[in-house]
Formats: sequence, C-alpha cells, structure tokens
Amino acid sequence: MATLATAYNYAKDAAGHSSISRTSTVKPLRAFANEDIYFYVKRIDNSRIVRQVDPRSGGVCWKTIGSVGAAALLLIGVLLPSAYGLLAGYQIQSLRGEAQRLAGEQASLELQEAKMLSPARMEELARQQQFVDPEPAKVVYLDSKDGSSLALNQKQ
Repeated sequence: MATLATAYNYAKDAAGHSSISRTSTVKPLRAFANEDIYFYVKRIDNSRIVRQVDPRSGGVCWKTIGSVGAAALLLIGVLLPSAYGLLAGYQIQSLRGEAQRLAGEQASLELQEAKMLSPARMEELARQQQFVDPEPAKVVYLDSKDGSSLALNQKQ
C-alpha cells in the first residue's frame, strides 16, 4: 500500500533523478490513521423542513433565566459591601487630605493674626495715626476704691 510518506521518498528532483539511491533499501512506513476513509459531501436542501416546537423548551428557558438572575443578584450582594467599603476608604482619604490642608491654612491665619495683633505693630499703627496716650489726670477708672459700684448690677 502506497502512502504519502513513501510517495515522497520516491519523488524525483528537478533533474529527474531519484532522491533515493537504487542500492538503498526502503523500509515501509506505517499508514496514516484513517487514511483509507474518504468523505463525500452531499448537498441537502432543508428549506421545506419545519422545526417542531418543544413544549418543555419555554419552561427550561425561563428556569435558566431565573437561575442566572438569582446568581447575578447573589454575586452583587456579595461584592457590594466590599465596593462600598472601598469607596468609603477613598472618601476618608480625601477628607484626611482636606483636613490637613485646612489645618495648614488655619495655622497660617493664626500666624497672620498674631503678627497683626502684636504690641509692636499696634504701637506702629498708633504712631502712624497720631494717637497719643491721655494724661494721667484725664484717666477715669471704673472700679472705685470706696466700694460703690458704677454700672454694676448686684443682688440685694
């Protein structure tokens, strides 16, 4: 029986000489699996065939849809808390960053306030606006030494 492998061994090259010397012995090769099977394709016209409806196919379809929907809801129910936790972590981190930014801004504003309310700056502003200290004789103290109170509500 001739196979493709033995046909290849006996092939001739371009000059017409055999690629195998006449003195060498050719060992027969195993045949390919299912080499003796031939397939013939026949055209079949199925245009007049009508498919019959299976009465159980609708129920199977709805059961499949229901089970897939239930599985999807279960998966969403399992993954939703971790997704909310992840989003909450991002929000917490953003709030921490905002808190740090506001703390830095507050420290900066407190430093500005301290510079503006410093006694040296107040004296400088008093000199610029020509404020003068009153004479000691013109100063009136509200807290008197004789025990009488001015504008002080006491229960009697």
